[in-house]
Amino acid sequence: MAWRMPHERDPHERTWMAFPRAGKTLGEGAEHQETAYRAWSETALAIAEFEPVTMVVDPTETARAKNLLGQDVEIYEAPLDEFWMRDFGPTFVIDDERPGVLGAVDWIFNGWGAPAWAEWQVSAGIARIIAAEVGAELVSSVLVNEGGGIHVDGEGTVLLTDTVQLDPNRNPFADKLRVEAELARTIGTEKAIWLPRGLTRDYDDYGTNGHVDIVATFAAPGQVLLHRQDDPAHPDFAVTRDLKTLLENETDAAGRTLEIIDVPAPATLRDAEGFVDWSYLNHLVVNDGIVVCGFGEPAADARAREILEGAYPGRRAVTVDARPIFARGGGIHCITQQQPRVPSQQPGVPEQQPQVAGGQS
Repeated sequence: MAWRMPHERDPHERTWMAFPRAGKTLGEGAEHQETAYRAWSETALAIAEFEPVTMVVDPTETARAKNLLGQDVEIYEAPLDEFWMRDFGPTFVIDDERPGVLGAVDWIFNGWGAPAWAEWQVSAGIARIIAAEVGAELVSSVLVNEGGGIHVDGEGTVLLTDTVQLDPNRNPFADKLRVEAELARTIGTEKAIWLPRGLTRDYDDYGTNGHVDIVATFAAPGQVLLHRQDDPAHPDFAVTRDLKTLLENETDAAGRTLEIIDVPAPATLRDAEGFVDWSYLNHLVVNDGIVVCGFGEPAADARAREILEGAYPGRRAVTVDARPIFARGGGIHCITQQQPRVPSQQPGVPEQQPQVAGGQS
């Protein structure tokens, strides 16, 4: 077996999400909770304009999910306690030596380092449930990791951060060589580019301790999109400046020097909790489109769409207000997980069709 994680721009079969449910992440108060239900639903409906979406829904929320999602999003009932699908769901891979075979990496998920507030034990089992439903071969991993902690170029290079995979609350006995060996086995990467850290807000109590998917991603092999904070009053001004210097001196698995495309942050610096980590890097690339985080700043949101459409030629960018998602610790990329379309078994044979059954309603 030679598993490889495709780039997000490669064709998708569908996108998976998880619907919010009562708990610490949802927060208190009906009005505040409603902002989460609507943000997750608006994201799903935006994606559904481009490709199928399957929403995993805890049975306690089925009626609400059906009301908000209508007929445009498929509902799959399964128990949940968290709803950040990128992080506890499967990371899908393909085997270039076995056309038609889909794999699903099941990382160990411990709620971003097992903080006292986290509820994660139930959702940690979702990756195996989804793998079985879509007929994917399970790729079981001993690494504590989340999908938001890695970004790949699809050709052997992975971006990640020292403070996630080497976090002693995740992998106390890991070093870079061990992490890289496990990533080579599970997602097929040959070169790891380690960033020293992520954005400042991500180190708060409800953060992930430095997920890469809010600060940098590959637009294409050899081409990196990078969050840029232009205001010296924000601590991420120095963070993103240093990350750019590092990346400009890196090469990918093919030996290419990286081209860096800056994606400026919106103008807002703070909210009630402190400096924000609002970032357009936390977008999702879908079939023929890009679903982009919006922050209620029309000029900045439009600039981000223009940059991303240029980085992903032939795709149309749409904006979803992501402020309620960021208020809970993440963005659009964090709540979604793409399932790649696998190549056909033989030339002329139709590509594999979606296989979702059982819990569907």
